[in-house]
Amino acid sequence: MDQRKIQRIIDSGVDFNIEDILTKAWEMFKSRALFHIGFMVLIGAVQAFFTLYLKDFTFIYSIFLAPPLVCGYYLVANRQSQREYIDFQNYFDGFKYWWNLISTNLISSIFIILGLILLILPGIYLAVGYMFSLLFVIFGGFDFWTSMELSRKLVHTNWWKFFLFILVLILLNVIGFICLIVGLFVTIPMTYLAMYILFEELTIDSVETSEDGGIQV
Repeated sequence: MDQRKIQRIIDSGVDFNIEDILTKAWEMFKSRALFHIGFMVLIGAVQAFFTLYLKDFTFIYSIFLAPPLVCGYYLVANRQSQREYIDFQNYFDGFKYWWNLISTNLISSIFIILGLILLILPGIYLAVGYMFSLLFVIFGGFDFWTSMELSRKLVHTNWWKFFLFILVLILLNVIGFICLIVGLFVTIPMTYLAMYILFEELTIDSVETSEDGGIQV
């Protein structure tokens, strides 16, 4: 990614259609449904293991395992966008960026928590603002601070629209939970796919693209 081009995108402002993003996420989910659900089952099993048997060490999962695992969906979504071959092991490619992902996730989380403790609203602002931080680490190759700031500045251009997008994703997962919890195995993967699709659409002009138009890692 070219940081100067990203800055031009930020300067010009961004907008997007939430319904269109969710529709594309659904189509992407359906095309590899078994893979996406299977990985969600695996993540759920790991979380359950820590919750049931290693309660005092759940921080290990949250800090050291969750970020690269979550980013597995982003990397697979990228491969789907470029119509590349997908193997289940591709979901674990997030561990290739392990250190940068955990440091970015940890530092941004600290900032968000501090914002919530101090005045609540700054924490909410940052929670939405940092939504693309991990994506900038993976696809931009930026350090934690640059990734956090690029994400915040990009979101700031249309913060209320991004906030609405997050609310819609939360509502989607609430519906998934109501559906006997099993629905979460569909809605959670869709959430991450939607995040990637939105990120790709907003930043595509700042990167080299494949013949199929996706972001090249």
